[in-house]
Amino acid sequence: MIDYNRASNVQITNMLKTLWATVQKGKIELLEVSELPEGAKVLVTLFSSDYESEFWLQASQTSLDAVWDNVEDDIYAQLL
Repeated sequence: MIDYNRASNVQITNMLKTLWATVQKGKIELLEVSELPEGAKVLVTLFSSDYESEFWLQASQTSLDAVWDNVEDDIYAQLL
């Protein structure tokens, strides 16, 4: 959770939590049960159906790059 009460810097005091939700009749409805404190500040990111698949592709690409593009595995290429 971000502590907005600090005047000098924005501080992250707790881990951020991602919750999936949909919009029903103009209201955001969580897809899972979660205890949200009254007045909690939230950041809402909208996904279009096309954007969602592109988002996950890009998000997973970072992890794949970390696994496949690393110097430690170069030794295996020499064995081929």
